[in-house]
Parts: sequence; C-alpha cells; structure tokens
Amino acid sequence: MSDPEIEDLVGDVSPSFEHVLSCVFGVQDHESRTYLTLLDHPGSTVAELAETLDRDRSNVNRSLSTLREKGLVERRRRLLDSGGYVYQYTAIPIPEAKARLHDALDEWAEGVHDAIDAFDPDDRE
Repeated sequence: MSDPEIEDLVGDVSPSFEHVLSCVFGVQDHESRTYLTLLDHPGSTVAELAETLDRDRSNVNRSLSTLREKGLVERRRRLLDSGGYVYQYTAIPIPEAKARLHDALDEWAEGVHDAIDAFDPDDRE
C-alpha cells in the first residue's frame, strides 16, 4: 500500500483527524495511530508502545522514526538505575500539530492555485 498523500483528501468532505494527519504528512495510518496513542501515553518507550498498540517492536520503532522525521514526536533519553538508558517518546501537542497541518495544507493549496493561474492552453502540446 502506498503512503497516503495530501491529494487523497480531495473529495473527502469529512475526513477523520487521523486520515488528515496521514495524508498531509505522508505517513501510514498506523503511524498516525502511534502519534495519537502517544498523546495518551507521553513518555512511552518502544516496548510500552508495542504492547499498547499490539504491534511488533521493530514496526513501532520504524513508525517512531518516521514521526520524528516529520516533527510530530520528540525523543528523550532516560538513564536507568541499573545502568544504560532507554528512549522515551512524546507526541507534540495537538495545537502544534494542528498548526503544522494548517501550514502544510495552505502551502499545498497555494501550489495548486499557482498551477491553475499558470495554466496556458497555448502551451499545451
């Protein structure tokens, strides 16, 4: 299955927040679910998320990497009393995610408007 893209929203008159998140940021639905789960479980480790989501740890780890690349999740290292460390993950707050969604949609819409304005039927082959 290909990644959802912003164009997938066109024609969907009432998309879910999860679907909007997936399409605008180009992430899979399971990655959106990971983000939403982190909202309810801030500071979770990969193992804790894997259990909560009932998914394999390696899949959760990949989802978290993608979400970090998109700026939707932050990672913090916590030292363990027994030595070593563990990473804890937290989703960015919903208002910040909403602002990023609005910015991305506005940028996309501006590009579409520019394409419409730039269309010249005489330039077609």
